[in-house]
Amino acid sequence: MGAINGSEYIDRIDQLNTEIWLDGAKVNGPLSKNAVFKGLLKTKAELYDFQMSPSMKKEMTYISPTNKEQVGLSYLQPKTKVDLRKRRIMIEHWARQTCGLLGRSPDYLNTVIMSFASSNSHLNGKENCFPEHIQSLYEMARDKDLSFTHTFITPQVNRSQAYFESSEEPISAKIIGQTNEGLLIKGARLLATQGGLTDEVLVFSTPRFSCPNEEAFAFAIPSNTKGLRFICRESFVGGDSSFNYPLSSRFEEMDSMVVFDNVLVPWNRVFFHHNAEVAADFFSVSSFHPFAYHQVIIRQIVKTEFMLSVAEAMVQTINVSEYLHIQQKISEIIIGIETMKALLDKSEYDAAEDSWGYMRPSIIPLQVASNIYPEIYPRFSEIIQLIGASGLVMLPTEKDFQSDIGPDLVRYLQGATKTAEDRVKIFRLAWDLTMSSFGTRQTQYERYFFGDPIRLASQLYKSYPKDNGRDMINKFS
Repeated sequence: MGAINGSEYIDRIDQLNTEIWLDGAKVNGPLSKNAVFKGLLKTKAELYDFQMSPSMKKEMTYISPTNKEQVGLSYLQPKTKVDLRKRRIMIEHWARQTCGLLGRSPDYLNTVIMSFASSNSHLNGKENCFPEHIQSLYEMARDKDLSFTHTFITPQVNRSQAYFESSEEPISAKIIGQTNEGLLIKGARLLATQGGLTDEVLVFSTPRFSCPNEEAFAFAIPSNTKGLRFICRESFVGGDSSFNYPLSSRFEEMDSMVVFDNVLVPWNRVFFHHNAEVAADFFSVSSFHPFAYHQVIIRQIVKTEFMLSVAEAMVQTINVSEYLHIQQKISEIIIGIETMKALLDKSEYDAAEDSWGYMRPSIIPLQVASNIYPEIYPRFSEIIQLIGASGLVMLPTEKDFQSDIGPDLVRYLQGATKTAEDRVKIFRLAWDLTMSSFGTRQTQYERYFFGDPIRLASQLYKSYPKDNGRDMINKFS
């Protein structure tokens, strides 16, 4: 089959008939027609069309080694730095189509599946581990261009370090039994972005050595598996109008809780089970972090370039570029972009072949970038708010301009270099990026993309080589 186009993606998702709950009601009918989901699905369909366009196909796809079809380049297992660069170009192309606002564009979890397959030999010979199942899923996902969501966070019942779940009915998803057909799973997992809106859901345990054996598992199953349901949060789609809601109408990624109601996971879909040691170390030993970080940092750079462009468009619209404090604020964003770019470049320059023969980007620069971004993204959002000031409060709608008060708006809301309507479009874009429910979710999302920032800093401290200056200190001993 190979890489798909947009209509093929839409048809596949509409036919799944996944169990999705939204605002207290079960979602019925084609998802591509649903007011909450249609904007996102249309955007994703455009990504698939983009990858298959004659002008971009060469940079977006490669030849599958199994079926000799063109397949998505995000599935490419890099063997050289040239391959790594090809992946970067492809990821950047898709990120630019979405202004970096889709944290779960298809290439993210394609990359994760690829990294699992590239490291599956680590599971060889280990108890209750099936590396061949990872390889099989990878090849199927690549050759059919499947889309994925994933879930691994346990419900936040009690976050104290001493808490151990003891309820009769599972809260966190657990293995409650096994049959000749597979594992039985019951309970819930958070936080599946685009849950129910993809072909498959990837489920794995949070890497921790205290993980109970019945919670130590990893598998992937179709989103329409019997007993699987997705419970959505409130939608942040403000409305259909791309004037009023330029971003949320296109890029709102629904988040959901995944409930497993005695779900049967076939054995051929299980990667490992009842193995707390593997659950704890697979993600650190495998190439998951280097490749996942690599994809994310590329997207975040594009997203920050978009923020810079929005900020500068506001500056030019109201003619405030001569003020030093404005120049200083815009320079903060520039410094952030160039710092992230430099770290990404270093990760590729220092890339090395791993023990399984694949070219991994260097993890340290990517860890540094992932520690920086949760700090600078909220600041850049704040900078846009500060530049816009009260202009981000008084924002008329598309219908206002089309009504009898239109002439008043044209006269009183014009910018120094823009008509009133164009000025409002720019400021509504800034508002939707930083102040709407969609925009504030973007800030929280980037704060916690790879988890608690304190733990990220701790991981960097533990992994960073800190003895490079030891010889200098010894001179004074």
